[in-house]
Amino acid sequence: MSEHKKANQIGRDAARKKAARDNPGPSPLRGIGVFGMIGWAVAVPTVGGAFLGLWLDRIAPQDFSWTIALILGGVAIGGFLAWRWIDKEKGE
Repeated sequence: MSEHKKANQIGRDAARKKAARDNPGPSPLRGIGVFGMIGWAVAVPTVGGAFLGLWLDRIAPQDFSWTIALILGGVAIGGFLAWRWIDKEKGE
């Protein structure tokens, strides 16, 4: 192999490695991380709503259950946050 061909091969290999470094493909670990983030995005508002609802049920009783209402509100907010997170991840 001539020196010119070796130099071209080295240049192509370097460009390929740089492209792979700059644009990594989908990673299973990244998917697990996104899955965890989505779980937390739904769980935190839901649990927060449950605790706030329990507190409101004690200090301001109503004909309806604050706990159930705020759990449902937390699930709705968590679903919205998860949807936004997935949308952002797809855009990258």
